[in-house]
Amino acid sequence: MVKENHTAVTEFILLGLTGPAELQPVLFVIFLVIYLVTVVGNVSMILLIRSDSKLHTPMYFFLSHLSFVDLCYATTVTPQMLVHFLSKRKTISFLGCIIQFHFFIALVITDYYMLAVMAYDRYVAICKPLLYARKMSRCVCLSLVATPYIYGFANGLAQTILMLHLSFCGPNKINHFYCADPPLLVLACSDTHVKETAMFVVAGSNLLCSLTIILISYIFIFTAILQIRSAEGRHKAFSTCGSHLTAVTVFYGTLFCMHLRPPSEASVAQGKIVAVFYIFVSPMLNPLIYSLRNKDVKRAIRKVIQEKLFFYK
Repeated sequence: MVKENHTAVTEFILLGLTGPAELQPVLFVIFLVIYLVTVVGNVSMILLIRSDSKLHTPMYFFLSHLSFVDLCYATTVTPQMLVHFLSKRKTISFLGCIIQFHFFIALVITDYYMLAVMAYDRYVAICKPLLYARKMSRCVCLSLVATPYIYGFANGLAQTILMLHLSFCGPNKINHFYCADPPLLVLACSDTHVKETAMFVVAGSNLLCSLTIILISYIFIFTAILQIRSAEGRHKAFSTCGSHLTAVTVFYGTLFCMHLRPPSEASVAQGKIVAVFYIFVSPMLNPLIYSLRNKDVKRAIRKVIQEKLFFYK
């Protein structure tokens, strides 16, 4: 069946966001700026956490991996999309499409559970502060980070194998700006029932499972915070969770709109708009959210700026 796929369709045409040619250069500039901000923001966050010893804590360790995953899954889509804005022939090879499909699913699922791990970390820090050092040891933190990567890439591989068992005999125009599940299923010549069911099960179960972990963690967190007597203590506890809650709201809100719908031409067209938010906007905003709302990160940024200014003096 894989051999049939390659002989029937050797490349796909990505229709992108919009048709009018005059809008392509404008969109190129907009998304180039968004991507540059995403790269600079996430790389800066990773380097800042690695360079400042006061940020060598589990919370920032997880945040550095969230930044890495955000950067990777934005990069699986954006560079090729930027090239296509300025190209007349907007094609992607069959193999390139499958590779992009695999890495995108793997990294998005990894992102789900990285956010869940961060919620669990906040739960332990606020609800069990005396046990925090033991419960969030280096070995535990490494295990909590490795699990989302392993699980995410295993899911991506399973979905990719199912996609390879479909036959694509034409047409080959993907109504999207990257190789996603719904527009590819619309193009398949063979029965897509198994793959479609798997898509709903994987997307739905992972969304609900990771979100359930986050919600349960925050139920315990809010219960513990409300028991703090001092207003200053409550404010400090809430402030440590605010950035994560904002990131979760942006990311999961758009994902629910994107995945939990049957594949059709209408849903694919709507999905392109929704996909812009979680592929481009969410990775761009996360470093800003965590830097603007976090005193430790702002202190580390000021320290770096002061050291650079002093050096040049």
